[in-house]
Amino acid sequence: MFLLRRASGRAIQKFPAVQHRPLQQRRALGSVSAIDSAIFRTLFGTDEIRSVFDDKAYLSRCVDAETALARAQSRCNVIPSHIGEIVTSRSQGAELDFDRLRRETEIVGYPILPLVRQLSALCGDEAGRYVHWGATTQDIMDLASMLQMKEGLEIVEKTLRSVITNLDYLSRKYRDTPMAGRTHLQHALPITFGHKCAIWLSGMQRHLERLEQLKERALMVQFGGAAGSLASLGSGDDGIRVRKEMAKDLGLADPPITWHVARDGVAEITNYLALVGGSLGKIALDIIIMSSNELSEVSEPFVPHRGASSTMPQKRNPISSEVILAASKILRSNAGLVLDGMVSDFERASGPWHLEWVAVPESFVIAVGALNQADFALSGLVVNPKNMLDNLYSTRGLIVGEAVMMGLAPHVGRQKAHDIVYEACKESIETDTSLLEALQKRPEITGKISNEELSSLCDAKNYLGSCGLMVDEVLARNL
Repeated sequence: MFLLRRASGRAIQKFPAVQHRPLQQRRALGSVSAIDSAIFRTLFGTDEIRSVFDDKAYLSRCVDAETALARAQSRCNVIPSHIGEIVTSRSQGAELDFDRLRRETEIVGYPILPLVRQLSALCGDEAGRYVHWGATTQDIMDLASMLQMKEGLEIVEKTLRSVITNLDYLSRKYRDTPMAGRTHLQHALPITFGHKCAIWLSGMQRHLERLEQLKERALMVQFGGAAGSLASLGSGDDGIRVRKEMAKDLGLADPPITWHVARDGVAEITNYLALVGGSLGKIALDIIIMSSNELSEVSEPFVPHRGASSTMPQKRNPISSEVILAASKILRSNAGLVLDGMVSDFERASGPWHLEWVAVPESFVIAVGALNQADFALSGLVVNPKNMLDNLYSTRGLIVGEAVMMGLAPHVGRQKAHDIVYEACKESIETDTSLLEALQKRPEITGKISNEELSSLCDAKNYLGSCGLMVDEVLARNL
């Protein structure tokens, strides 16, 4: 039984520990995590990315690591030249005893020794003796994780490119659609919705660049032996030649030295996912606020009953954006875990490495899930240009106070112009009149600027700056 203690120290009996229940009963209880839940799983991830990081996929990648090691050593004449193909043919696709593997992993603490026992038996007496030759557990586990991350990043890239395509479309379509630009949740200056979308797009374009850059730098083969010295293969260059051959075989970068305790590559990949999540979270937050009834400038695609309330029939909550926002926070939290995991002791970590086992798979599932939700929301985003225009004019010219100030500045100086327009804005707010009306009462303004020019300055659609040109520059990067 689990026992909890009150502050007084008295024990409280709680529910029976799950590990004491039969295996079939435990499986029937289901997941305790939202990302694997039968109820929530489709919100926080996709089956495609889960299939890359589930238990069977991980063990399959461990087998890939062991067979790649055997092939490389055969080609480098470290082991007999025919052994690599025997190990490969008998190991890949072989049926493993997962219950035995689970039981032995619980005892050993790692799955590799139990896996090697099964593979050695499958490969027979001659080839079996060479399985895991000169390697250490972390070599295989790191290599399996790298292969998973490599495949996972391909899914990230595919979904990211789809999000970019959707943002490209929105930026082009709404290049010149005026709306209120807001700072501190208040009207600041006019912008266009295309400009807002192009800002979102520019971040995603940079994420695509980062992804290409980190592939060569962070997706590294791992083979160092017990303490990273490759001493198990002698004092010559055999170990280094094997490592290079493994990198070539698996399509990974060959680092100049073992990285058992240099975890920056894993941290970079996981923090990259957090960066993507941060950009998606910003988009989601904008959509959530713009979807509010008071603004009604955009809304997520309509699907019957999506975002519905159990009691309020009128509700259409921005569910995808809410999930993305939550995902962005989870990704930032996991980024912190892998950064913590970088602080390792001596030549083999005594615990920080384990943090990656939790953070890396979860980050990939959450990131792809968030990208998938963004892809859905942006692909059918409902845009309301009329409400954008109504909101733009709702402050009756106050949003272009800067335009009037800059128009007056050549006549009286920038600071004096600021003070004059500030007083006019104050009067407009306090008397509930338009900015133009408040300006027209001030001879220090009307004596310098004609009524026609003043009216033009007070029209928000005339103060869009270089929004359109910047949209064009961002879009040109997608060609």
